[in-house]
Amino acid sequence: MDRLDHLYRWVDDRLDLAGAQSFLGKAFPAEDSFLLGEVALFCFLLLVLSGVFLGFFFEPSTSEVEYEGSVAQYQGEELPESFVSVLNITYDVPFGMLIRRMHHWAAHLMIAATGLHMLRVFFTGAYRNPREPNWLIGTGLAGVTMFAAYTGYALPFDEFASTAVGIGYNVSLSIPIVGETIANLAFGGSFPSSATIPRFYFLHVLVLPATIAGLIGLHMLVLVRQKHTEARRDADVPAPGGDDATAADGGAVASDDDSVVVGLPAFPNQAAVSAVVFFLTLATLSLLAGFLPVHNIAEYGPNDPASTPSLIMPDWFLMWGYGFLKLTPSWLSFDVLGVHVSAEFVGGLALPGLVFGLVALWPFIDYEPEPTHFTADPLERPFQTGVGVAGVVFIMIASIAGMDVILGHVVGMTTAQLKPYLIAALALGPPLAGLIVYAGLGGFADGEPPDDEPTADTGRDE
Repeated sequence: MDRLDHLYRWVDDRLDLAGAQSFLGKAFPAEDSFLLGEVALFCFLLLVLSGVFLGFFFEPSTSEVEYEGSVAQYQGEELPESFVSVLNITYDVPFGMLIRRMHHWAAHLMIAATGLHMLRVFFTGAYRNPREPNWLIGTGLAGVTMFAAYTGYALPFDEFASTAVGIGYNVSLSIPIVGETIANLAFGGSFPSSATIPRFYFLHVLVLPATIAGLIGLHMLVLVRQKHTEARRDADVPAPGGDDATAADGGAVASDDDSVVVGLPAFPNQAAVSAVVFFLTLATLSLLAGFLPVHNIAEYGPNDPASTPSLIMPDWFLMWGYGFLKLTPSWLSFDVLGVHVSAEFVGGLALPGLVFGLVALWPFIDYEPEPTHFTADPLERPFQTGVGVAGVVFIMIASIAGMDVILGHVVGMTTAQLKPYLIAALALGPPLAGLIVYAGLGGFADGEPPDDEPTADTGRDE
């Protein structure tokens, strides 16, 4: 024990372990929905680990090599090296198919968890003063994560993926004034070129993961500094002590005292919960990887500029942007001061950018002048909840528009016949859904809506 005490004192003198004990006592509200952020974090960790494994075997090159793997239909053919390496990972590397599937589903689950986490924050008003910075960071994190998934989509260089990525190239090329420069920088020239896969690989394995890691670190730093929001308490809560759970009177935390967070201490309670969440996330991804296949590149074959697959659409998290691109009428192309603005730019970049911009600016639209540390009841916020529902419906209808080929097959109509109905649904559906929710929550009732906010303590201990 003397040696352990000596070792502890030696480390403590250099790293101030005693000072870190205040963090270990910080309180985390015991609410399951707060764990969605941790699911996204653990998915990112598993993405990094599985990506390291895949990186050992992937070749970011479009140079032609002779295939000598297990897929009989390609034996002896000259194929792009990146395509061959993904075939080898999938069918020849031990556990390669499992890890590739886990990487795929971890990306999907991370984006889903991030989206659900942002919806929870939105509907409970947890973005309000003083948490606007973290909302902005989270919005940026969602966008960068989707772009990271998009860059990974291109790496196998199969016929389906390269055709879908080619759509992104055309959209980037449509940016007024700087489009050609951006397209050449990101895609390495006219797509597909020999520089496209190396550049996307560099973005996918270094630039974007480093950006995501930095944003996550900044997000958590702000979170620790500001502490969590929590739901309103029904009654006073006994205060056993600790950094965030000590009341001024030493006996209880008042139900309306928002200067104190009541919850589980970071260690060991919240750490144990986080460990359970990590293993549940790992188990979920293992089940998905074990039972659900991912993109079958052997079926589509390598990139062939002379052909186009019959059905092209992005993954679900980019489907809404694809829907905008499909629904934007050609007459929206126009010239301003000699600069051409195409319908492709309006639908592919301007509208998605407007959506992200409105999401980022929402805390400043629904502005709260005083610090607010309790979450709100969505049922007591008719306007905000109505706007949120309208936004969700808007994205859902745009996503359905992105799947117009499938929808047309189901209803027996061509995509051209469906387009006017989808445009009408996109224009009328969201405001109608928002108004229904607003009215249902009493938004049109006489008098002021109920005040769900307790008096904020601007002298909160942070």
